[in-house]
Amino acid sequence: MDRIANPIIVLWGWRRVAIAIAAGALSALAMAPFGLFPVLWLTIPVFVWLLDGATPAEDAGFVRRLLPAAIVGWSFGFGFFLCGLWWIGTAFLVEADDFFWVLPFAVTLLPAGLALFWALGAAVARAAWSDGWSRILVFAIAMAGAEWLRGHALTGFPWNALGYALMPGALMMQSASLVGLWGMTLAAFVIFAAPAALTGATGDRRRGGWLFVGSAAVLLALHLGFGGLRLLVAGESEESSITIRIVQPALAQNEKWDIANEEAIVDRYLSLSDGATSPDRNGIDGVDILVWPESAFPFLLTDRPEVLSAIAALLPTGTTLITGAARAELGRLAGDESPRVFNSIYVIADDGEIVAAYDKVHLVPFGEYLPFPGFLEAIGLSQLIALPGGFAPGARRLTLALEHAPSFSPLICYEIVFPGEAVGSGPRPGWILNITNDGWFGDTPGPHQHFLQARVRAVEEGLPVIRAANSGVSAIIDSYGRDRQRLGVGLAGIVDGSLPAALSPTVYARMGDWVFLALMLFLVGVVGAVQFPSRLNRN
Repeated sequence: MDRIANPIIVLWGWRRVAIAIAAGALSALAMAPFGLFPVLWLTIPVFVWLLDGATPAEDAGFVRRLLPAAIVGWSFGFGFFLCGLWWIGTAFLVEADDFFWVLPFAVTLLPAGLALFWALGAAVARAAWSDGWSRILVFAIAMAGAEWLRGHALTGFPWNALGYALMPGALMMQSASLVGLWGMTLAAFVIFAAPAALTGATGDRRRGGWLFVGSAAVLLALHLGFGGLRLLVAGESEESSITIRIVQPALAQNEKWDIANEEAIVDRYLSLSDGATSPDRNGIDGVDILVWPESAFPFLLTDRPEVLSAIAALLPTGTTLITGAARAELGRLAGDESPRVFNSIYVIADDGEIVAAYDKVHLVPFGEYLPFPGFLEAIGLSQLIALPGGFAPGARRLTLALEHAPSFSPLICYEIVFPGEAVGSGPRPGWILNITNDGWFGDTPGPHQHFLQARVRAVEEGLPVIRAANSGVSAIIDSYGRDRQRLGVGLAGIVDGSLPAALSPTVYARMGDWVFLALMLFLVGVVGAVQFPSRLNRN
């Protein structure tokens, strides 16, 4: 192993940066839709070995001593995020005449910014570095902490956290019910960096390295065993008597907001919802809950009573429509200010009356609102959705009640990617609704990554997820993260099925990220117990 590690450790200058970027880029194959997580047993040890070689000059100050490690961390992170998130740039091609010039900046600047968190993690790790296997724990603690910070700082962006590499399918998702995404991220750094524990030491330390690798293998085996046992005990998930129909219209993004298409768009929703045109469907009779995706209409629904009347004519008695729609706070129209517009969910009864609404709380920067608008608009930037001032954020998370079905937690688009935030305070809902519009990104890795994260939220919370996309992956997901029925990217049609049963609150649902914090503190204690005596002897 040292024969592999040593040439990497001694790399310097641009070669070190190039290897770090390449290893990070290769690591993106561990994310959906590829799920090639074994590649991380090659790339994450390279990350550790590059940090082994990130030695500063002896007379360097504190900041300069950590700078080589920060450069390694940033370079690895840049490669990882560039190849894992390149698809974000496709959104700027929808209105290419206005936004094409932004494409190269969006594709490179976002990864460059996210990589700063990995630079911080690498620098913190190097500050407590050692020569033995305990440096792997230091590395895992620092990098998992950096990932947690990435998921929370500046509104947070936890997309493609490394923990998802350990959860490519339902079997490997079940541990999230105990420790959540951040606990899985900590475990991922420990498990995938383990081969590096066999380098850089001799004698007792080398034996300790083998013990560490064995412990990491046991951890992986427990992870797999718990998943298999949990699914074996679960068997086929129980289903309620509530019937669901999800509509995926697969509207082209450049046509979805065209006012000239308003009538055709409404007709498309109505005809797909009825389902009578399919040979194996019997219309909408017997459907309890009909779900349409995010921002279904290119107009304010409350301004179009004829559309609400058409919805009422479609819905049989007892059927409820839940749909995405823009909502304006009309009470401010008489004043000097423009009305506030929200990205919302409406609950519509069978008589066409809107009986409940939820406004999206966690908006997408640059997509739904523009941070620092005065400065950025001055240099020619605007949000992707052409709405003056952007969307306004909702006041708080809500649980919406239904008359003939369990209450649900509404989440719009990427609100589903934030662990611990899928369910608001108050009584526990019976299911989670996620409506989205992944049509911005076509058939790229983005919609598949989004779908995987929705499945993991189901496991964390022990709640089924009903997911409706304009074009993405629409599905009924049970409380174990298994998709019971689904419709793939770019396909127009409907998904019919029963609402899966909710489980009792999971460990993660009860304790949240306190489990992750406890694991971090435990590993900090282990590192202290190992490193303190040796440092004391050297002094």
